[in-house]
Amino acid sequence: MTKKKAHKPGSATIALNKRARHEYFIEEEFEAGLALQGWEVKSLRAGKANIGDSYVILKDGEAWLFGANFTPMAVASTHVVCDPTRTRKLLLNQRELDSLYGRINREGYTVVALSLYWKNAWCKVKIGVAKGKKQHDKRSDLKERE
Repeated sequence: MTKKKAHKPGSATIALNKRARHEYFIEEEFEAGLALQGWEVKSLRAGKANIGDSYVILKDGEAWLFGANFTPMAVASTHVVCDPTRTRKLLLNQRELDSLYGRINREGYTVVALSLYWKNAWCKVKIGVAKGKKQHDKRSDLKERE
């Protein structure tokens, strides 16, 4: 029998988008899978990801993550062209896609990436349906925090 790998202590979070909670009212959150290439998984395991400027666009009935930056490792495969800012497909149920599509088109919401984390051996991204804050909303949030 093979032994199970011991769980590594520490956080499963790879990257956070702290600015999203400052600039948007988050109405609803979804968990989505990511379609990744091999070098991207290696970069994520090393923690070389940035989702600060990332957002989600629905195109041709599919959800795509734009603006996420996964820095390629120096020892990654050389026969594959590594594009750190390529668009990555989000894996969602059709019901979730329909919900997102309706909120974006009818109600004027936007979808932003909130966090990137490991769930078991799978990389997941938490996305949020969001409405933009005005300047006075941002100031009131800062006052409440202090």
